[in-house]
Amino acid sequence: MAFSFFGGIHPKENKWYAENKAVQPFPEPDLLVIPMSQHIGAPCKPLVKKGDYVTMGQKIGDNQGLCVPVHASVSGTVKAVEMRPHSSGTTVMSVVIQNDHQNTLCPDIQKRTQEEVDKLTPEELLAIIREAGIVGMGGAAFPTHVKLSSGLGKVDTIIVNVSECEPYIVADDRLCQEYPNEMLSGLLIVMKILGLNSAHIAMEDNKPAAAKVLRREIDPRTGIVLDILPAKYPQGAEKQLINAVTGREVPSGGLPAAVGCAVFNAASCKAIHDAVYEGMPLIRRIVTVSGDIVMEPKNLMVPIGTSYNDLLEAVGHSENPYKVLSGGPMMGAAQYDLMVPVTKGSNAVTILGKANRYAIDEAQCIRCGKCVDACPMKLMPVLMYKALQTSDVEEMKRVHLMDCIECGCCAWTCPGCVPLVLAFRAGKQRVRDAAAAAAAKS
Repeated sequence: MAFSFFGGIHPKENKWYAENKAVQPFPEPDLLVIPMSQHIGAPCKPLVKKGDYVTMGQKIGDNQGLCVPVHASVSGTVKAVEMRPHSSGTTVMSVVIQNDHQNTLCPDIQKRTQEEVDKLTPEELLAIIREAGIVGMGGAAFPTHVKLSSGLGKVDTIIVNVSECEPYIVADDRLCQEYPNEMLSGLLIVMKILGLNSAHIAMEDNKPAAAKVLRREIDPRTGIVLDILPAKYPQGAEKQLINAVTGREVPSGGLPAAVGCAVFNAASCKAIHDAVYEGMPLIRRIVTVSGDIVMEPKNLMVPIGTSYNDLLEAVGHSENPYKVLSGGPMMGAAQYDLMVPVTKGSNAVTILGKANRYAIDEAQCIRCGKCVDACPMKLMPVLMYKALQTSDVEEMKRVHLMDCIECGCCAWTCPGCVPLVLAFRAGKQRVRDAAAAAAAKS
């Protein structure tokens, strides 16, 4: 049974730009930059140095704790190990590889037969997933093996997220149309690890072609069910999707496991299949490159480490971009340097022209309450913004600023053009800084 979560909006989807474009292999660039930080948690420590030769799929970075390794997406020579720009707006330690265009495969990569996979224990499967460097590929980039481990004995409902509610982005849509069996195979592995005999694939009703393919390929004996949900943004957010599929509400500050749920991205499921059956770590992913000024929108299978500039050249644009986003127009981050690389969490690069530029001399909250109606987290953005203006950290916490998922629904509905998401991001950092200062003092 499908429910409807509170709030939300219906922005113009603009998926028609790329939704009918089949996934194309991206011509490998001569130079790739592999960041050591592509996941939530501790960044990797480089395992190679300048001058080393690396093979495709070779592990080139790893660390202890909340971390997954990173791998070379091509074979070639390490030109540098240095700080490079990252799509998060920071600089991170990165391994720069000069591509030899030979794609020499790492000898550690070995395929497994179905019989061999059937004999693997959940613990062995978790180790494979960890070593493959798999993370949440919808943008969150949380290590998948940790999510699976923490859900053992707590989860009774698995949800595969194919909502893809952001405008322009169709990477998961195309994945379900072109790689359905790999995605379903990865989901069966997730079910085996968690010891469950059923799972949900949640998809919005604006993806009829993908739904048709999945209905054809899903074996009803597996216990996998396809749930078609009415399109509404931000349905792809974890807590909203859980509410839409199960009717359960994740408590403030809680995780999905608190209500017996675990959510996995469709691309992450395919990556699990590739790791377990093909022995291949996460070194490529589908990226939608689209936007209102893009001359030839595309869905590309891109080696991790490819620069955004290379992607822009591949699609062309009819005017100088006003804004280039990592992600979609609602939650994507504007880029200051187009030499930033594609990472494991990069599902789209959105290129927007000057028609999307709007500004107002004095943004002003008129207390209309539209942001309150739109907020899917049932927060009070008007009060959150007021707390930010007074710089009152305690008040920020009282109005649950930290529960904000930065989806942009409030800013989209605001007639006063108040930059609410930008303000809330700054406020959340202020709360974190205050907590860190208090911890240091104590």
